[in-house]
Amino acid sequence: MPELRRDPIVGRWVIVSTERNGRPHDLHIPAPSRTTSALCPFCPGQERLTPREILAYRPHASGPDSPNWTVRVIPNKFPALHVEGDMGREGLGLYDRMNGIGAHEVIIETTNHKDSLADLPAKRVEDVLWAYRDRILDLKKDLRFRYILIFKNQGAAAGATLEHSHSQLIALPVVPTSVLEEIDGCRLHFQQKERCIYCDIIRQESAEGVRVVLENPEFLCLTPYAPRFPFEMWILPKRHAGHFEESQRSQFEFLASILGEALRRMNAVLARPAYNFILHSSPLHEKTGEFYHWHIEIIPKLTQVAGFEWGTGFYINPVSPEESAKSLRDAAI
Repeated sequence: MPELRRDPIVGRWVIVSTERNGRPHDLHIPAPSRTTSALCPFCPGQERLTPREILAYRPHASGPDSPNWTVRVIPNKFPALHVEGDMGREGLGLYDRMNGIGAHEVIIETTNHKDSLADLPAKRVEDVLWAYRDRILDLKKDLRFRYILIFKNQGAAAGATLEHSHSQLIALPVVPTSVLEEIDGCRLHFQQKERCIYCDIIRQESAEGVRVVLENPEFLCLTPYAPRFPFEMWILPKRHAGHFEESQRSQFEFLASILGEALRRMNAVLARPAYNFILHSSPLHEKTGEFYHWHIEIIPKLTQVAGFEWGTGFYINPVSPEESAKSLRDAAI
Protein backbone atom coordinates (compact mmCIF):
# COMPACT_ATOMS: atom_id res chain seq x y z
CA MET A 1 0.00 0.00 0.00
CA PRO A 2 1.42 3.44 -0.92
CA GLU A 3 1.36 6.13 1.76
CA LEU A 4 1.16 9.90 1.90
CA ARG A 5 3.62 11.71 4.13
CA ARG A 6 3.36 15.38 5.06
CA ASP A 7 6.36 17.67 5.17
CA PRO A 8 5.93 19.41 8.56
CA ILE A 9 7.71 22.59 7.42
CA VAL A 10 5.83 23.59 4.25
CA GLY A 11 2.80 21.30 4.53
CA ARG A 12 3.52 19.54 1.25
CA TRP A 13 2.33 15.94 0.87
CA VAL A 14 4.53 13.31 -0.80
CA ILE A 15 3.36 9.94 -2.13
CA VAL A 16 5.76 7.14 -1.18
CA SER A 17 4.87 4.33 -3.56
CA THR A 18 7.53 1.62 -3.51
CA GLU A 19 5.24 -0.65 -5.53
CA ARG A 20 6.03 1.48 -8.58
CA ASN A 21 9.65 0.27 -8.57
CA GLY A 22 8.59 -2.05 -11.37
CA ARG A 23 7.24 0.77 -13.51
CA PRO A 24 9.35 1.45 -16.61
CA HIS A 25 11.70 4.45 -16.44
CA ASP A 26 10.87 5.53 -12.88
CA LEU A 27 14.47 5.55 -11.67
CA HIS A 28 16.34 6.64 -14.78
CA ILE A 29 16.06 9.15 -17.61
CA PRO A 30 13.72 7.70 -20.23
CA ALA A 31 14.63 7.17 -23.84
CA PRO A 32 11.89 7.95 -26.36
CA SER A 33 9.21 5.26 -26.15
CA ARG A 34 8.78 3.42 -29.46
CA THR A 35 6.32 0.57 -29.77
CA THR A 36 4.43 -0.84 -32.73
CA SER A 37 0.66 -1.13 -32.66
CA ALA A 38 1.07 -4.91 -32.53
CA LEU A 39 2.79 -4.59 -29.13
CA CYS A 40 0.95 -1.56 -27.73
CA PRO A 41 -1.49 -2.33 -24.89
CA PHE A 42 -3.52 0.79 -25.76
CA CYS A 43 -4.31 -0.24 -29.35
CA PRO A 44 -7.64 -1.87 -30.31
CA GLY A 45 -7.45 -5.64 -30.19
CA GLN A 46 -5.02 -5.55 -27.24
CA GLU A 47 -7.60 -4.92 -24.51
CA ARG A 48 -6.55 -8.14 -22.76
CA LEU A 49 -3.20 -6.48 -21.96
CA THR A 50 -4.77 -3.76 -19.80
CA PRO A 51 -6.84 -3.78 -16.61
CA ARG A 52 -10.59 -4.01 -17.24
CA GLU A 53 -12.03 -0.78 -18.55
CA ILE A 54 -13.88 1.69 -16.34
CA LEU A 55 -15.49 3.65 -19.17
CA ALA A 56 -15.53 3.47 -22.95
CA TYR A 57 -17.36 5.31 -25.70
CA ARG A 58 -18.47 2.98 -28.49
CA PRO A 59 -20.30 4.07 -31.66
CA HIS A 60 -22.02 0.68 -31.81
CA ALA A 61 -23.22 -1.54 -28.98
CA SER A 62 -20.67 -4.13 -27.94
CA GLY A 63 -19.38 -5.69 -24.76
CA PRO A 64 -16.80 -4.10 -22.45
CA ASP A 65 -13.10 -4.66 -23.20
CA SER A 66 -13.83 -5.25 -26.88
CA PRO A 67 -12.09 -3.33 -29.72
CA ASN A 68 -15.06 -1.22 -30.87
CA TRP A 69 -14.29 2.01 -28.97
CA THR A 70 -13.23 5.60 -29.62
CA VAL A 71 -12.12 6.63 -26.09
CA ARG A 72 -11.32 4.14 -23.35
CA VAL A 73 -10.58 4.66 -19.62
CA ILE A 74 -8.73 2.01 -17.59
CA PRO A 75 -7.06 1.82 -14.18
CA ASN A 76 -3.35 2.60 -14.31
CA LYS A 77 -1.39 -0.67 -14.25
CA PHE A 78 1.17 0.98 -11.95
CA PRO A 79 -1.03 3.18 -9.75
CA ALA A 80 0.43 5.86 -7.54
CA LEU A 81 -2.57 5.43 -5.21
CA HIS A 82 -5.11 2.65 -4.52
CA VAL A 83 -8.90 2.87 -4.31
CA GLU A 84 -9.31 0.07 -1.77
CA GLY A 85 -8.79 0.60 1.96
CA ASP A 86 -9.31 3.20 4.64
CA MET A 87 -7.49 6.48 5.16
CA GLY A 88 -5.50 5.33 8.19
CA ARG A 89 -4.58 8.86 9.25
CA GLU A 90 -2.10 8.95 12.11
CA GLY A 91 0.54 11.09 13.76
CA LEU A 92 4.08 9.81 14.26
CA GLY A 93 5.58 12.33 16.67
CA LEU A 94 5.60 15.60 14.75
CA TYR A 95 4.95 13.81 11.44
CA ASP A 96 1.61 13.07 9.76
CA ARG A 97 0.88 10.19 7.39
CA MET A 98 -2.06 8.39 5.82
CA ASN A 99 -2.62 5.42 3.57
CA GLY A 100 -2.19 6.05 -0.14
CA ILE A 101 -5.90 6.07 -0.92
CA GLY A 102 -6.98 7.53 -4.24
CA ALA A 103 -7.65 6.62 -7.86
CA HIS A 104 -5.25 6.54 -10.79
CA GLU A 105 -6.71 6.12 -14.26
CA VAL A 106 -5.55 6.32 -17.88
CA ILE A 107 -7.66 7.93 -20.61
CA ILE A 108 -6.73 6.40 -23.98
CA GLU A 109 -7.57 9.20 -26.38
CA THR A 110 -7.55 7.50 -29.76
CA THR A 111 -7.54 4.10 -31.44
CA ASN A 112 -4.81 5.21 -33.86
CA HIS A 113 -1.35 4.42 -32.48
CA LYS A 114 0.37 7.31 -34.28
CA ASP A 115 -2.18 10.10 -33.74
CA SER A 116 -1.57 12.74 -31.08
CA LEU A 117 -4.31 14.83 -29.50
CA ALA A 118 -3.42 17.60 -31.97
CA ASP A 119 -4.07 15.26 -34.90
CA LEU A 120 -7.60 14.33 -33.87
CA PRO A 121 -10.70 15.95 -35.38
CA ALA A 122 -12.55 18.27 -33.03
CA LYS A 123 -15.30 15.73 -32.34
CA ARG A 124 -12.75 13.18 -31.09
CA VAL A 125 -11.08 15.79 -28.86
CA GLU A 126 -14.53 16.61 -27.52
CA ASP A 127 -15.04 12.93 -26.67
CA VAL A 128 -11.84 13.01 -24.60
CA LEU A 129 -13.12 16.05 -22.70
CA TRP A 130 -16.45 14.30 -22.04
CA ALA A 131 -14.53 11.32 -20.65
CA TYR A 132 -12.73 13.67 -18.25
CA ARG A 133 -16.08 15.08 -17.12
CA ASP A 134 -17.75 11.71 -16.72
CA ARG A 135 -14.91 10.31 -14.63
CA ILE A 136 -14.75 13.41 -12.38
CA LEU A 137 -18.49 13.26 -11.74
CA ASP A 138 -18.29 9.57 -10.87
CA LEU A 139 -15.26 9.85 -8.56
CA LYS A 140 -16.71 12.96 -6.91
CA LYS A 141 -19.25 10.66 -5.23
CA ASP A 142 -16.44 9.14 -3.13
CA LEU A 143 -16.15 11.54 -0.22
CA ARG A 144 -12.63 10.34 0.58
CA PHE A 145 -11.39 12.27 -2.45
CA ARG A 146 -10.80 16.02 -2.15
CA TYR A 147 -9.09 16.86 -5.44
CA ILE A 148 -8.91 15.37 -8.94
CA LEU A 149 -6.04 16.22 -11.25
CA ILE A 150 -6.18 15.48 -14.96
CA PHE A 151 -2.93 15.79 -16.84
CA LYS A 152 -1.18 14.69 -20.01
CA ASN A 153 2.49 13.89 -20.53
CA GLN A 154 3.21 13.96 -24.27
CA GLY A 155 6.64 12.64 -25.21
CA ALA A 156 9.39 10.98 -23.19
CA ALA A 157 10.90 14.32 -22.10
CA ALA A 158 7.54 15.20 -20.52
CA GLY A 159 7.30 11.90 -18.63
CA ALA A 160 5.35 9.65 -21.02
CA THR A 161 6.41 6.00 -21.03
CA LEU A 162 4.10 4.90 -23.85
CA GLU A 163 3.85 6.75 -27.14
CA HIS A 164 0.16 5.97 -27.80
CA SER A 165 -1.69 9.19 -27.00
CA HIS A 166 -3.21 9.16 -23.52
CA SER A 167 -3.83 11.32 -20.47
CA GLN A 168 -4.18 10.48 -16.81
CA LEU A 169 -6.43 11.17 -13.84
CA ILE A 170 -5.40 11.00 -10.19
CA ALA A 171 -7.94 11.48 -7.39
CA LEU A 172 -6.30 12.60 -4.13
CA PRO A 173 -7.43 12.57 -0.49
CA VAL A 174 -5.79 15.98 0.04
CA VAL A 175 -5.69 19.25 -1.88
CA PRO A 176 -2.13 19.80 -3.23
CA THR A 177 -0.14 22.72 -1.84
CA SER A 178 0.28 24.34 -5.27
CA VAL A 179 -3.50 24.28 -5.77
CA LEU A 180 -4.07 25.84 -2.34
CA GLU A 181 -1.61 28.63 -3.20
CA GLU A 182 -3.48 29.36 -6.43
CA ILE A 183 -6.82 29.35 -4.62
CA ASP A 184 -5.46 31.66 -1.90
CA GLY A 185 -4.33 34.14 -4.57
CA CYS A 186 -7.77 34.08 -6.18
CA ARG A 187 -9.49 34.47 -2.81
CA LEU A 188 -7.34 37.48 -1.84
CA HIS A 189 -8.07 39.25 -5.14
CA PHE A 190 -11.79 38.61 -4.68
CA GLN A 191 -11.74 39.91 -1.10
CA GLN A 192 -10.02 43.11 -2.22
CA LYS A 193 -11.95 43.77 -5.46
CA GLU A 194 -15.03 41.51 -5.41
CA ARG A 195 -14.03 40.18 -8.82
CA CYS A 196 -12.48 36.97 -10.12
CA ILE A 197 -8.84 37.51 -11.03
CA TYR A 198 -9.08 35.21 -14.06
CA CYS A 199 -12.10 37.15 -15.33
CA ASP A 200 -10.02 40.32 -14.93
CA ILE A 201 -7.16 38.69 -16.86
CA ILE A 202 -9.55 37.74 -19.68
CA ARG A 203 -10.85 41.32 -19.92
CA GLN A 204 -7.40 42.91 -19.92
CA GLU A 205 -5.77 40.42 -22.27
CA SER A 206 -8.69 40.63 -24.72
CA ALA A 207 -8.40 44.42 -24.73
CA GLU A 208 -4.60 44.50 -25.16
CA GLY A 209 -4.36 41.55 -27.55
CA VAL A 210 -0.56 41.18 -27.46
CA ARG A 211 -0.58 37.88 -25.56
CA VAL A 212 -3.73 36.43 -27.13
CA VAL A 213 -3.03 33.36 -29.29
CA LEU A 214 -6.61 32.65 -30.41
CA GLU A 215 -10.18 32.79 -29.17
CA ASN A 216 -13.70 31.69 -29.94
CA PRO A 217 -17.09 32.63 -28.45
CA GLU A 218 -16.50 30.60 -25.28
CA PHE A 219 -12.71 30.42 -24.69
CA LEU A 220 -9.55 32.51 -24.80
CA CYS A 221 -6.07 31.05 -25.36
CA LEU A 222 -3.18 33.25 -24.25
CA THR A 223 0.42 33.26 -23.15
CA PRO A 224 0.39 34.39 -19.49
CA TYR A 225 1.96 37.70 -18.48
CA ALA A 226 4.57 36.02 -16.24
CA PRO A 227 5.13 32.57 -17.77
CA ARG A 228 7.45 30.11 -16.09
CA PHE A 229 8.36 28.48 -19.39
CA PRO A 230 8.73 29.61 -23.03
CA PHE A 231 5.54 29.19 -25.08
CA GLU A 232 3.47 28.32 -22.01
CA MET A 233 -0.23 28.72 -22.86
CA TRP A 234 -3.43 29.00 -20.83
CA ILE A 235 -6.94 28.24 -22.08
CA LEU A 236 -9.60 30.09 -20.08
CA PRO A 237 -13.39 29.85 -20.28
CA LYS A 238 -14.95 33.26 -20.83
CA ARG A 239 -17.86 32.29 -18.58
CA HIS A 240 -16.88 32.27 -14.93
CA ALA A 241 -16.96 28.75 -13.50
CA GLY A 242 -15.00 27.09 -10.72
CA HIS A 243 -15.47 23.44 -11.71
CA PHE A 244 -14.61 22.02 -15.13
CA GLU A 245 -17.15 19.22 -14.71
CA GLU A 246 -19.99 21.73 -14.32
CA SER A 247 -19.35 23.35 -17.71
CA GLN A 248 -22.32 23.71 -20.03
CA ARG A 249 -22.77 21.07 -22.74
CA SER A 250 -22.46 23.71 -25.46
CA GLN A 251 -18.98 24.70 -24.21
CA PHE A 252 -17.31 21.38 -24.93
CA GLU A 253 -17.43 21.81 -28.70
CA PHE A 254 -15.70 25.18 -28.43
CA LEU A 255 -13.14 23.86 -25.94
CA ALA A 256 -12.26 20.93 -28.21
CA SER A 257 -11.77 23.30 -31.13
CA ILE A 258 -9.51 25.78 -29.33
CA LEU A 259 -7.48 23.06 -27.58
CA GLY A 260 -6.82 21.21 -30.83
CA GLU A 261 -5.81 24.39 -32.64
CA ALA A 262 -3.55 25.56 -29.80
CA LEU A 263 -1.70 22.24 -29.89
CA ARG A 264 -1.38 22.35 -33.69
CA ARG A 265 0.04 25.89 -33.54
CA MET A 266 2.51 24.81 -30.87
CA ASN A 267 3.55 21.83 -33.01
CA ALA A 268 4.01 24.04 -36.07
CA VAL A 269 6.19 26.59 -34.28
CA LEU A 270 8.20 24.20 -32.10
CA ALA A 271 8.40 21.07 -34.31
CA ARG A 272 6.10 18.88 -32.19
CA PRO A 273 7.72 19.32 -28.76
CA ALA A 274 7.15 17.16 -25.71
CA TYR A 275 4.69 18.93 -23.44
CA ASN A 276 2.62 18.72 -20.28
CA PHE A 277 -1.06 19.59 -20.16
CA ILE A 278 -2.76 20.22 -16.81
CA LEU A 279 -6.44 20.82 -16.06
CA HIS A 280 -6.83 23.16 -13.07
CA SER A 281 -10.23 22.87 -11.41
CA SER A 282 -11.70 23.57 -7.98
CA PRO A 283 -11.38 21.07 -5.12
CA LEU A 284 -14.30 18.67 -5.15
CA HIS A 285 -16.19 19.66 -2.01
CA GLU A 286 -14.97 23.15 -1.09
CA LYS A 287 -16.84 26.37 -1.87
CA THR A 288 -14.38 28.14 -4.16
CA GLY A 289 -16.62 28.70 -7.19
CA GLU A 290 -17.29 32.36 -6.38
CA PHE A 291 -13.65 33.36 -6.84
CA TYR A 292 -11.85 30.44 -8.56
CA HIS A 293 -11.89 29.93 -12.35
CA TRP A 294 -11.01 26.59 -13.92
CA HIS A 295 -8.52 26.58 -16.79
CA ILE A 296 -6.03 24.50 -18.77
CA GLU A 297 -2.26 25.03 -18.86
CA ILE A 298 -0.06 23.74 -21.70
CA ILE A 299 3.69 23.68 -21.03
CA PRO A 300 6.15 22.69 -23.79
CA LYS A 301 9.32 21.02 -22.51
CA LEU A 302 11.91 23.45 -23.89
CA THR A 303 13.97 24.28 -20.79
CA GLN A 304 15.11 22.39 -17.70
CA VAL A 305 14.24 23.12 -14.10
CA ALA A 306 17.64 23.16 -12.38
CA GLY A 307 19.33 24.30 -9.18
CA PHE A 308 18.39 27.98 -9.35
CA GLU A 309 14.70 27.19 -9.88
CA TRP A 310 14.60 24.56 -7.14
CA GLY A 311 16.48 26.83 -4.74
CA THR A 312 14.45 29.99 -5.27
CA GLY A 313 11.12 29.14 -6.89
CA PHE A 314 12.05 31.66 -9.62
CA TYR A 315 11.98 30.66 -13.28
CA ILE A 316 14.21 32.02 -16.04
CA ASN A 317 12.27 32.28 -19.29
CA PRO A 318 14.37 33.13 -22.38
CA VAL A 319 11.34 34.04 -24.54
CA SER A 320 8.86 36.80 -23.75
CA PRO A 321 5.18 35.85 -23.75
CA GLU A 322 4.53 38.58 -26.33
CA GLU A 323 7.04 36.98 -28.73
CA SER A 324 5.58 33.53 -28.05
CA ALA A 325 2.03 34.70 -28.70
CA LYS A 326 2.98 36.38 -31.98
CA SER A 327 4.79 33.28 -33.21
CA LEU A 328 1.81 31.09 -32.31
CA ARG A 329 -0.68 33.50 -33.91
CA ASP A 330 1.37 33.63 -37.12
CA ALA A 331 1.92 29.86 -37.34
CA ALA A 332 0.90 28.25 -40.61
CA ILE A 333 -1.32 25.27 -39.76
